[in-house]
Amino acid sequence: MEAVSFPQPVVIAVAPNGGRRIKADHPAIPLTPRELAHTAAECLEAGAAMIHAHVRKPDGTHLLDAGAYRDAIAAIHGVVGDRMVIQITSEALGIYTPAEQRSVVREVKPEAVSLALRELVLDDSEEAAFADLLAWMKREGVAPQIILYAPEEAVRLDAMWRRGLVPFDRIPVLYVFGRYTVGQTSTPADLLPFLAPGMPRFAHWSVCAFGQHETACVTAGALLGGHARVGFENNLFRPDGTLADTNADLVSSVAEAVRGCGLTVADADDLRCFSAD
Repeated sequence: MEAVSFPQPVVIAVAPNGGRRIKADHPAIPLTPRELAHTAAECLEAGAAMIHAHVRKPDGTHLLDAGAYRDAIAAIHGVVGDRMVIQITSEALGIYTPAEQRSVVREVKPEAVSLALRELVLDDSEEAAFADLLAWMKREGVAPQIILYAPEEAVRLDAMWRRGLVPFDRIPVLYVFGRYTVGQTSTPADLLPFLAPGMPRFAHWSVCAFGQHETACVTAGALLGGHARVGFENNLFRPDGTLADTNADLVSSVAEAVRGCGLTVADADDLRCFSAD
């Protein structure tokens, strides 16, 4: 897997809600289809090319449900059209099995979906089913993004690709800096283990980070050829430590930083070209 030449337009994805935070954490966290659509429109204008959307049960808890995803996708699409890529999540959050995760992807058949390697391939017994899902996604034109929480997972994914289990030559990945803990704050140095000598090089990679250094983390990634995911799923604060008013505030911070470094911000069509395999 060879890296894409630098510079390239930087994709900014917004992750506006996640599966954990609720209105008590921040009143602007979007939980309903209508709220997600409003957030998408704001973030599109701020520079986001993709929205990474979770859906919730009426009580606000995490949900994987095809009908709920279709409602959210329709609402978002109704506001932004094709100007954003809509990516759903298959995240288990300790609730759903790999089979249930795979099922919702097939039922929804979204334009894009994130897949956490550690959740969908708990052990070697899940490899064949995961490979079958990826093959189906390639046939159906569903763009994957593999979530990697540690460098060891990048090595594992690369080994699976070399054994022919991953049918995408340019499989997009997301490097996660840290994990979901109270007070988690990532730093740009958290990227170094993923890019260390001897580590796999993926052609399309993004980073996400926790806490107020989010903009610094994803900008560091952009300068090294990567892309960015920001939003209230992982962080509620502007770079100066003040509470952000909206997800669009965080997108704007990254877009300004990226442009300030002489890079350009990608739109949805740029992302679709990157995702073509």
